[in-house]
Amino acid sequence: MKTIFLTCCLLLAGLAFSQAPKTLTEAAPESVSMSSERLKRIDHVMNEYIESKKMAGIAALVARNGKIVYYKALGYDDRENNKLLKRDDIFRIASQTKAITSVAVMILYEEGKITLDEPVSKYIHSFKNPRVLDKYNAADTTYTTVPAKREITIRDLLTHTSGIGYAQVGTPVFTAIYHKNNITAGLGALHKSAAEDIQRLGSLPLMHHPGEQWNYGLNTDVLGYLVEVVSGMSLDSFFHKRIFEPLGMKDTYFYLPPEKYNRLTNVQILDTVSGTLKKFAGEPGQLLSFGTGFVDINWPKTKGTYLSGGGGLSSTLLDYAIFLQMLLNGGEYNGKRILSRNSVRMMTANQIGDLFIDSIDDRGFKFGLGFKLVTEKISGLSPQRAGTFSWSGVVGTTYWVDPVEKLIVLFYKQIRGTDPSKDVRERLAPLVYQAMTD
Repeated sequence: MKTIFLTCCLLLAGLAFSQAPKTLTEAAPESVSMSSERLKRIDHVMNEYIESKKMAGIAALVARNGKIVYYKALGYDDRENNKLLKRDDIFRIASQTKAITSVAVMILYEEGKITLDEPVSKYIHSFKNPRVLDKYNAADTTYTTVPAKREITIRDLLTHTSGIGYAQVGTPVFTAIYHKNNITAGLGALHKSAAEDIQRLGSLPLMHHPGEQWNYGLNTDVLGYLVEVVSGMSLDSFFHKRIFEPLGMKDTYFYLPPEKYNRLTNVQILDTVSGTLKKFAGEPGQLLSFGTGFVDINWPKTKGTYLSGGGGLSSTLLDYAIFLQMLLNGGEYNGKRILSRNSVRMMTANQIGDLFIDSIDDRGFKFGLGFKLVTEKISGLSPQRAGTFSWSGVVGTTYWVDPVEKLIVLFYKQIRGTDPSKDVRERLAPLVYQAMTD
């Protein structure tokens, strides 16, 4: 009897241990059924891009079952001055900010301060009685509108189905409308407040009726301001108090402290003469083309005031991997619970029904509350399993999380404009998954 009891206790203890949330630690790939030798193929392929000057450098992190099995920086941060890229360098993660803002919204949801299907206008009054663009006159930028069928909800913002477009990098019509009303995409806006832009945005026309289409837009910037209104805290304060500090994310900021300026990576641009990449000098006041406008690419080194929930953060591979591991753990990391597992389940479930992401490259993908999702229908197109959630940043960063394989993958580079290494993304998934041995 004692033997049976002891055996049961050991089995229960083992089960509890196997289900315990993982914290990231470096380990041999073989400890999680991955091959050290086969992971070297990542180095080989990435170095080909670096040697051909299609890419200056790239940093990557792969973790499985909470074990970091690949964590490297290859190539250069500044090739001209022979400065190597480091794996703890800080990158402009741009739209990877959106997932963090979405988690902030879900924290407020769990606290009962908001519901997802109530109108945004309850908190930001300029969004009351929205209107949809009907006709647009390009000659004088005037337009007519019709009343929207319903109000925009918080869920519409989380799923990019609100009808709000993107400034500078969106459609020509809405880029022009937003430019006329001094709305920016958030990057490098610097010395104004997001509140000013978002309140003004609420009075402008929508691309379509809420809930009827998926269109990537300034939705998450609106959510960032919503977090401020509901919480009574600035967005950066909310992030640090409720997400970064509990998780131990020590290198993630809207605007870097001066002592970390030297860790910010350089941005590469294409030299049209040589056809290869070169460092953008980025001296103070020197602007880089961004869509239909220009940005100070060194915005993380300023004392800016614009807090873009859709694209303003800079971070490291490890910090963001910790954030993703928290989600993979079901909302908890290192004994700190940020969200419940059911909120994470909602965020990574199809929230757009029969709609699909509008980019031709994304046909068949669905969208949750802040993430692109691989469905069972399209899981045969790549090694990524159904349920994989992902997104990327406009300056060259990307990530995905595969819950079936308990896998986190991040690849970071910094390129703006024409990217001669754009096809590297198509090579990443096979290079990671082929290293699995189970």
